Amino acid sequence: MTTTTIEMKGKRTSSFKDKVQEIIPGGGNLDLCLTCGACAAGCPATGLEDMDPRKFLRMCAMGLDEEVTKTPWVWMCTMCQRCIYVCPMKIDIPQLVYNARAEWPRDERPKGIRDSCDMALRNESASAMGTAPDDFVFVVEDVLAEYQESQPEFKDMAAPIDKQGAHFFLNQNSREPNTEPDELVPLWKILHLAGVDWTYGSRGWAAENYCLFLADDKCWEHVTRTSAKQADELGCKVFLNTE
Repeated sequence: MTTTTIEMKGKRTSSFKDKVQEIIPGGGNLDLCLTCGACAAGCPATGLEDMDPRKFLRMCAMGLDEEVTKTPWVWMCTMCQRCIYVCPMKIDIPQLVYNARAEWPRDERPKGIRDSCDMALRNESASAMGTAPDDFVFVVEDVLAEYQESQPEFKDMAAPIDKQGAHFFLNQNSREPNTEPDELVPLWKILHLAGVDWTYGSRGWAAENYCLFLADDKCWEHVTRTSAKQADELGCKVFLNTE
C-alpha cells in the first residue's frame, strides 16, 4: 500500500474548518477527534484516492485547506453518515465533505451528478431523468390498469395522482417509471393492503435529488420546494420519502 506524505511549511490558519464550524449546529464536534479510527474502519470509501475520513478530518484540523478542498475523494464519499454513527464523539465528517464539494467550481464537479441535477431543474417533475408530468401520469395509469386486469385480487388497488386531501404524499425514484415500471407495483400493493390514504403528485413526484450530492444549495432547495409545494397544495399531512 502506498501512502502520500504531506509536508507542512510554516504556520497555517484554517479558514475552511472555521467556516464549516459556523455552519454546523454545535460546530459539528470537529475539535473532539480522538483519532481512534472507527470512522475509517466502517467507511466504504476508505482507501480510495489514498484518503479516509480520519485522515480527511485531521487535514482539516491542521489547516490544509487547499488539499482538503481539492481532493477528489470527497466525490467518492456516499454521505451515508456511518462515520457519525460509529464515532464516540459524534463528529460530523459528512458536513465537512459536503462543504468541501461546494468549494469546487461548479463546472468541475462530476458531470454525471451535475447533469442529473440540471435535468431535474428543467421540468416540474423534478426528475433527474427528465420525465415530464404527463409521461409519469401515463405510466402509472397504464401499469395500474394492467395489474388490475391480470391480478383480480387487486382489481380495487389504486395509484392516485393529485388526490386532494390524501394523508400521505408519496414520491418515487425516476428509475422505476422510466426503466422498471413493474417495480412500482409492490409498494402500491403494500399501501393498498394496509388501507393507506396516499397520493403521488403530478409535479414534484421524483424522489431523487442529485443537487444535494452536487452540494448546490440553491438548486437543492428548488427541487425540494417543488415537491413540498405540491404536497401542500394537495393538502397532504405527511411527506413520505421513498429514498
